[in-house]
Amino acid sequence: MATRPMPRFPVLTARSALAVALLGGLVAALVVLWLIDDALIAAGFIGAAIVASSLIVAWRGLSPNRAIDQTAEVDWGVARAIAEASDDALAVTDRGGRLVCANDAYETLFGGFPTPPSLPIGEAGITALAAAGRAAWQDGDARVERADTADGAVAINVARVGERQDMLVWQFERPVHADRSSALADALGTGLGDRLAAAGIMAALITPDGRMIAANRVLRTRAMGRGEAAMEGQDFARFLISDSRGLVRFEREGLDGNALRLLQIPFADADDAPILVALLDEEESEVDPAGGANAASHVRTLVALLPFGMALVDREGRFVQMNEAFARAAGVDLAAPPLYPGDLVVREDKGAVADAVRRFAGGAAHSADLAVRLRDHPDEPVALSIAGARGLGEAAVLLSLKDNTEESRLKREVAQATKMQAVGQLAGGVAHDFNNILTAIIGHCDLMLMRHSPGDSDYDDIQQIRTNSNRAAGLTRQLLAFSRQQTLRPQVLQLPDVVSEVSNLLKRLLGETVVLDVTHGRDLGPIRADPGQLEQVVVNLAVNARDAMLAKHPHGGGRLTIHTRSVPIAEVRRRGPDLMPVGAYTALEITDTGSGIPPEIIPKIFEPFFTTKEVGKGTGLGLSTVYGIVKQSGGYIFADSKPGQGATFTIYLPVHTAGAVTPPRKPISKAKPADLWGTGVVLLVEDEDMVRAVAERALTRQGYTVLAAENGEVALDLLAEHPRPDLLVSDVVMPAMDGPTMARRVRERYPDLPILFMSGYAEEQLRRSIDLDNVSFLPKPFSVQQLAEAARDALGHAP
Repeated sequence: MATRPMPRFPVLTARSALAVALLGGLVAALVVLWLIDDALIAAGFIGAAIVASSLIVAWRGLSPNRAIDQTAEVDWGVARAIAEASDDALAVTDRGGRLVCANDAYETLFGGFPTPPSLPIGEAGITALAAAGRAAWQDGDARVERADTADGAVAINVARVGERQDMLVWQFERPVHADRSSALADALGTGLGDRLAAAGIMAALITPDGRMIAANRVLRTRAMGRGEAAMEGQDFARFLISDSRGLVRFEREGLDGNALRLLQIPFADADDAPILVALLDEEESEVDPAGGANAASHVRTLVALLPFGMALVDREGRFVQMNEAFARAAGVDLAAPPLYPGDLVVREDKGAVADAVRRFAGGAAHSADLAVRLRDHPDEPVALSIAGARGLGEAAVLLSLKDNTEESRLKREVAQATKMQAVGQLAGGVAHDFNNILTAIIGHCDLMLMRHSPGDSDYDDIQQIRTNSNRAAGLTRQLLAFSRQQTLRPQVLQLPDVVSEVSNLLKRLLGETVVLDVTHGRDLGPIRADPGQLEQVVVNLAVNARDAMLAKHPHGGGRLTIHTRSVPIAEVRRRGPDLMPVGAYTALEITDTGSGIPPEIIPKIFEPFFTTKEVGKGTGLGLSTVYGIVKQSGGYIFADSKPGQGATFTIYLPVHTAGAVTPPRKPISKAKPADLWGTGVVLLVEDEDMVRAVAERALTRQGYTVLAAENGEVALDLLAEHPRPDLLVSDVVMPAMDGPTMARRVRERYPDLPILFMSGYAEEQLRRSIDLDNVSFLPKPFSVQQLAEAARDALGHAP
């Protein structure tokens, strides 16, 4: 196959460059000698020419041009060999994006030699092809499943090749169809066509308007007299005739030829999809409406060879035959097939299937799709296609079942994600309300503890109430983590640093009988996340893995593997764009050798309060907290497990493309000043009466004058009646007028007034809706001391 190299410019060789330099120096010396008659200066020009020549020779010796040219020659030979061995359109580009060569098929397909990805394939195709080119430079290969050209759809493969891996080969496969009809057309001319012929079946693939696409050798021989005869593009009907009884024969054989039985099988659901036509010979005695045994055997052979799920049912509603594709889609064993189609479905659908089979066996025309639920997968409705069959011997009904295992998996995952989002919103709302209640409980406990000293009879009881309230606050924080509404402090960091920080803690948690194996990949991209929350993710997963390994090995043992690595684009694509967008990710894998997770449990493990442990052994919030932290950090988490073989949790975190990496540091404890006494006027706005009462008493005890308001409107009325306050303390979420709206109105009157917001929701979520400067934040629930400290700090930052 001819290739079209791109034109090259001539290159100046070292010898010619040396000659030019020396000649130039000699001419310059003669001119100087003739003009000024100074031999010393003329000799200087000759010396300079020699030095320049030496530099040219040295530069040519060190220049990579020669090596590059040699490499280019090697790559050119590889590209030529690929082009000559392929019938597809091929092009080769270099690292700079220049077109190096292309074959004749490429020129025919695109009407010239445009440079990929700027091809006449539409904006969407160009975008997909450009992304595939970048992926090929990174991973070595990439693929675009479909792009539209003037000659139809093509699939595009991109591969990085060459001794230096500095070239891309772009392969444009010939036009393909969604139903893979081109593969069947090729197969009819080779092995599949010959096997059909051996079974007595003549087969052809035709377009919806009856034009020939392909045919096996026996059909060509019977229709045209030669097995190599060209039938492509011709009208299929012109090769057939019918007699007075409506029997079909080949025109070439005339009315004395064998009668034929003709079967038409749509190859796909699309209107423009080709049709598979099968022709069967039958004797005159076999030509009756009921069909014959010989024809039935041919039909069974044909059904067994078809690549899509198909089954035959007789007039009594019993299965006559089903092929492997049908059995696989229905989840049955061909060694012990069911007797009736109703045996495949749940009890509620048996009557509908039986009625449909009876109707089509009685002569109903056309076909119908019936949504049924299979017995083995009752939660996943599938489409059962039913059509009447004539001339197929004892078979009277044709059933077709689509294998939609992958589609069902995607539906389950999307439904699970939707359910998790809804549960997260509910959990966030519940946590917010509990935070208000806990704020009041903890605040009143603090106020009571100020009136009691250690040793009093009530002191220990109050302290116990406060301790249990803090435990409840920890549960609400886990709920907020699951609902992605907790406060994070993200940093740009490396995953191996986070794992290293928590490794010593993990060894103590796992015990001496569990082996901890930590490995790190190379060239990991930085991520942006809260290091403390990521450590909690690792600890929660490690504790769950320890419990799973103890369940399998009660006396101890097992291995926990933590591995960090970069993620290739191909792996992201395998997960699916509906679940995880294509991009650059860094992965954290945690694998155990425990008892594994049953398949029916995996969709539920991230739900809050779902646990397989005994009552009192767990809250069911460990994995839901992990899920929320990962999602709030912009990442994705997947669980893969085989029962009895352990489980693997894979966390994908997007690579952060800007900013310096900050190593995770342990929080530095600093002594807090005991003097929290303050002065000034505080405007307190809180719609919850119990929280407002606690906050008002706490601030008053610290020396502040407090103006309390139950909503934003009342607060604005108080501002109109009183002088300027020193600090505004407000809840964020309130009925009628929320905190940020009220704060903007206040800032219009007092632009430099410091503001302290308090809320049970995440600070990051709130700051996106608060476009104000000089704003502090206090998360609920808080203690009296924390409120006093926050008020003091807010006043200290005021201008």
